[in-house]
This record gives sequence, structure tokens and C-alpha cells, in this order.
Amino acid sequence: MELDFERCYRAVDSRDGRFDGMFVTAVTSTRIYCRPSCPAITPKRENVRFLPSAAAAQRAGFRACLRCRPDAAPGSPEWDVRADTVARAVRLIADGVVDREGVPGLARRLGYTERHLHRMLTAELGAGPIALARAQRAQTARILIETTGLGLADIAFAAGFGSVRQFNDTIREVFGRSPSDLRGRSGGSATAGEIALRLPYRAPLHAESLLEFLGLRAVPGLDEVDGRTYRRRLALPHGTGQVALTPQPGHVAAVLRLADVRDLAPAVARCRRVFDLDADPEAVDAVLAADDALSAVVSKEPGVRVPRAVDGFEMAVRAVIGQQVSVPAALRVLSKLVTAAGRLDAVAVVEAPDEAFAMPAARRRTLRVLAGAVASGDLDLDGGDRTEVRAALLALPGIGPWTADYVAMRALGDPDVFLPTDLGVRRGARALGLPDDPKALAAHAERWRPWRSYAVIRLWRLA
Repeated sequence: MELDFERCYRAVDSRDGRFDGMFVTAVTSTRIYCRPSCPAITPKRENVRFLPSAAAAQRAGFRACLRCRPDAAPGSPEWDVRADTVARAVRLIADGVVDREGVPGLARRLGYTERHLHRMLTAELGAGPIALARAQRAQTARILIETTGLGLADIAFAAGFGSVRQFNDTIREVFGRSPSDLRGRSGGSATAGEIALRLPYRAPLHAESLLEFLGLRAVPGLDEVDGRTYRRRLALPHGTGQVALTPQPGHVAAVLRLADVRDLAPAVARCRRVFDLDADPEAVDAVLAADDALSAVVSKEPGVRVPRAVDGFEMAVRAVIGQQVSVPAALRVLSKLVTAAGRLDAVAVVEAPDEAFAMPAARRRTLRVLAGAVASGDLDLDGGDRTEVRAALLALPGIGPWTADYVAMRALGDPDVFLPTDLGVRRGARALGLPDDPKALAAHAERWRPWRSYAVIRLWRLA
């Protein structure tokens, strides 16, 4: 990835937090790397290198600044926008695929050889999949050291390290401190049952729109909104979990309870995903506000994001059930299915009795076929290629363009989905004086690229 020195240096000199996560500043005189917004004195030009990732900085022998914690910065919005192999790899690594399946498993999911995948990632990020996963393990370990009372040996294996020695060496190399020193600095936590951490984001964040959207669609037994806190169950690779997310100035406070602490990294990735915390709201709002029809709405409510999903299959089920029925009616059907099946995963839906599906037989068949495709591994609704997943969904009986696009927007994180036939979108368009004819509305929406999903959310809020 090419980084323009002058642009990066201006961001560092002004401590511009919008660039956190997009690159890191490596200072050759101190061998420390920082976020662009680090409050320390701006280093001299001749002592600075700009690198595309924390993993690249660590690979080059720099250690993380303990003041600005660049390893904990928001992720680059580029990986949400892009749908190519590198972006998919970054998202899968964040979800812990390398720790669970190794580099061969990651390469297999992406359809490339390990060698070619390594070349692509190194060209873009300055580090291969092993180095990227290692950087994530170090960040996971630091969180566990500072927020739990787990023993250091337990933390080593929970974070994905192969041995305690590897854990000790990595922590010293990345943070310039031993694990026990890091715990001494933070004090640790007396209990291991709860993990509290801060999830940073790029301002502004319109928290009210997120909480309102999720609250209106909450399903008893799965999720709920309580005041300014969103709570939900998590289905994770090694077990289950629960999370409470509360937006705060500059971060979202997260409280996690995990059946297995090895699931910390994927749990954090999914929490960031559901609140769209890696988005760049200023870039989104600049495009939407350039349209006279949306400018007043954007100015009134800056930072509206796309509420996404912690589980792709769950979101697909919600989309299928929500076809041609009101939101309250869909929630009643979902609640009955969750109560009967006990959970909302592919295997449970395949095995659920017919009476658990309070819907027409054709729609029940659609859900069972969808669940069978996910359970067999033929359909990946969490890390699959967006174009391929959409085509696969359209090939299933009972799934049309609206459902496939809704899943692409909320489960796959596609920022450029538009739903011109959606009743809520058309009502919102009418409120702005835009045409509500689907073809005319779709033509107008071309000016909102590449952020049409964000326009959909705003139109829904006006409906």
C-alpha cells in the first residue's frame, strides 16, 4: 500500500484521529510506533516512517506506544468498503480464522495458495497472514492481561499463542514490557468472568439511530436495547457469550462474558461490526451531503451508520422472515422460532419441527434450504465473497433481489447496497421530494455511491 508522506505527516502534526487505523507512525529514533493522533511531541520528519499496519511496524522491529495504544485503534474503513481478497482476508483474520484453522484454512476459504495470499497481503499491508494474526494475538493478550484475573499461562493459550515462551517473547517485543509488567501497570481484574474494554471509533457516531434501529428489531431471547445499552447473545467458535454495548464519547464501552476466553478476538470483531465502528462517517456524510436532497438531513444527524450483524445466518433468517410483513409481525415469528429451536443457528433451523415456523410452507422451505446450505458449508454468510454470496442466495428458492441485497448490506457489510423497491426507502424518498418510482429512485441514488447503504438507513429514518 502506497502512503503519501506529506499527507500522513500533516495528519500526525495535527493529531487527526480520523486517520487512526489507516496507517501507523514508526519513529526510527525511539523504535516506537504510534497512532496518527498520538498526543506525544510530533517527531522530526527525518525520524519518521509511515507503515500501513501495526503488524508491518512490529515486523520492522518497532514496539507499540503504551500511551496511544496503536494496536487498539479502529480498523481501517478500507477493509469494509473493499470486497476484494485482501479485504476479505483482513476481516477473516480479525475473526480469528488463522488462530483456529491456520494459514492453510484462511487460504482455502479465499481460494488462493498460501504463497500467493502472503504476497497479496504483504504488498498491501506490509505483513503476511502470520504477522497479522500475531499482532492481533498480542492485542488480545494485552486486553486479557489488563482486564481479567486469568493466570498469564492461561492468557497465553487463550490469546492463541502456541506456547508460554512464544507469548512472553511476543509481548516483550510488541510492547517493550513483560506480561507481568503490563499487569502491574494496570492492576488487572479480580475476576475472570467479565471483560470490560473500550471500542474506539471515528467521530461522529449517531448512537441514537443505532440503538433505535436495533431496539425496534430486538427479538426476546436474542437481543434487547435497555436505555443506551444494547445487549445480546453471541454464538462464537468455541462457545457462547453475552455482550453489553454502551456508546460513550470517543468509544463504545463493551462488557463481555464468554464461555471460552479464546473467543475474545472474534467477539470484539463482531461487536465492532454490529455498530459499524470501523466506518469513516465524515467520508460518508461528505458524499451524501453533496446531494441537495440529503444535505439538511445529514447536517442535522451526522454520523449515522449502518447497523450490521454479529451473525450472517441470523441476519439472513431475519431477512427471509421479514419479506412482505411488518417488523412487529416478523418479530413475533422470529420469537416463536427462537423459543422452539432454543437458538438461531443453521443446525437448529434444519432440525426444528414444522410447528416452530409460523409462516407459509414456501417460506419455511426457503429457511430450511438456506439453513442446509450454511450448515453444509456451501454458503458462507460471514466471510464469503459478496458477489458470489449474492448469486448463491438468488439461486435459492424464495429469495429475491431485496432479500439478497439486505443480507449483503447488513451481514456482509457492503456499503453500497440500494433497495429501490423497499417500501420504507420509497416513503423516505417521498419525504425528501425524491421520486418513489423504483427505477427513477435507483437512477438518482447513483450519485450516492459508494455509500448507498448509508443513504438507505437515512431514508428509513424518514419513513
